[in-house]
Amino acid sequence: MQIYLELILKTNNWKKMAVPKRKTSVSKRNMRRSHDSLKKINVILDKESGEPRLPHKIDLATGMYKGREILKKKTKENN
Repeated sequence: MQIYLELILKTNNWKKMAVPKRKTSVSKRNMRRSHDSLKKINVILDKESGEPRLPHKIDLATGMYKGREILKKKTKENN
């Protein structure tokens, strides 16, 4: 066993694991994790239809975006 350990130490194949020098305080740990929380989704009410939607997205109910019609509604003739 000792010969095996000597061979490992001589060939520099001995892998050392990174170990922290000091304990991370609760405050430092929590500061590091401060950006991991879930963010709230910003939902707005559409001015024209009054339905909730995400900002900078097309209102699927009316097909409008910034006062312009982007999507046309499907009709029975237009299938």
